[in-house]
Amino acid sequence: MDKNLEKEFIAKRVAKELKDGDVVNLGIGLPTLVANFVPEGVEITLQSENGFVGMGPVPNEGEEDPYLVNAGGQYVTINPGGAFFDSAFSFLIIRGGHVDVTVLGALEVDEEGNLANWMIPGKMVPGMGGAMDLVTGAKKVIVAMNHTAKGAPKILKKCRLPLTAVKCVNLIITEMGVIEVTDKGLVLKEIAPEVTIEDVQNATEAQLIISDDLKLMEV
Repeated sequence: MDKNLEKEFIAKRVAKELKDGDVVNLGIGLPTLVANFVPEGVEITLQSENGFVGMGPVPNEGEEDPYLVNAGGQYVTINPGGAFFDSAFSFLIIRGGHVDVTVLGALEVDEEGNLANWMIPGKMVPGMGGAMDLVTGAKKVIVAMNHTAKGAPKILKKCRLPLTAVKCVNLIITEMGVIEVTDKGLVLKEIAPEVTIEDVQNATEAQLIISDDLKLMEV
């Protein structure tokens, strides 16, 4: 599958996890695509940690407002009823447990749900940003990412990079499948079309538990 189609496939599947009334934070990169695929009839409120709620879609070319960007510096819009506030208030929302779902990428996730999504500034990504607060403050944490990086597994027995947070991840969604983090380990709940269980396991360092109710991913 083409890389752009893979990202779109992942984003569409993540969007199915969102429920009417959810307050949602979308991390930079792939997770921002999720806003384009929210199911019809589902109304969510997008929160951006740099200081507003009610974030709208990407503006049309030529209609960008240079003062209206998300936390990743990408041009966005704001919906009617949206509100702006300072960074302290924004993180009060996050740390106060008012975000229902946070969706973010990862460099590594392990079988305990530990997350590593930053590295030394200037090396992989430029610092942690608000991720540490978001994954500990949100009610549900979804990691949306490609299953491997240059052929190397990103879902590991134990994270090797510095941790963003411990045992914070609830669900991992990749182009190969949907994996739930449980007390017993990583449970493969859904598998992408034209992918076998063996394919997913071979691309995963951690041992997967295969759900008795394994389904095909639908977007």
